[in-house]
Amino acid sequence: MVKRRYGDRSNWPRIIERQYAQANLDEEQFKGNITLIEMVKVKKALMVTYGENEICIVHDGYRWLLQFPHGQHHAITTTFDKEGNIVQWYIDICVENGVEDGVPYTDDLYLDIVVLPTGEVFVLDEEELEEALATGTINQELYDLAWSETKRLLDGIYRKELELLSLAHIHRKRLEKELRAQV
Repeated sequence: MVKRRYGDRSNWPRIIERQYAQANLDEEQFKGNITLIEMVKVKKALMVTYGENEICIVHDGYRWLLQFPHGQHHAITTTFDKEGNIVQWYIDICVENGVEDGVPYTDDLYLDIVVLPTGEVFVLDEEELEEALATGTINQELYDLAWSETKRLLDGIYRKELELLSLAHIHRKRLEKELRAQV
């Protein structure tokens, strides 16, 4: 069984106070759902390490933009700091993206790609994918899908052709208007 992750992260106790907005887009550049979580107040900052880099991905005033493209096998979470600078792009490889009870979700397929603004790229959780195959949690078809999607995305990242990365600021600004309207 794969893990289902929802775009509102409503069950995440680390966030004490939040604002949330979402939209379904049907545009030439992007067809899918987008969500924005503003972490007004968190219990504790969250630091992660990639290679030599330790970065903060959760803190008061940070925002997570999640993009769930229709018909694709990935979803992207862009982390913005308090000033609106991109901290990282986190790409979840997934079986599918969908909507349940009005909230976008992704069915995670273990592998992840992290892209830092410096251009550094990291592939994560290969061991989890291997274990899922070995224990029968996923079958060979899903295993192959995870790797083929990862390789396809890495190719797009290295060629600077993964358009969703460049749409992050546009999508964030669009949903921030909705957040301001809620206040």
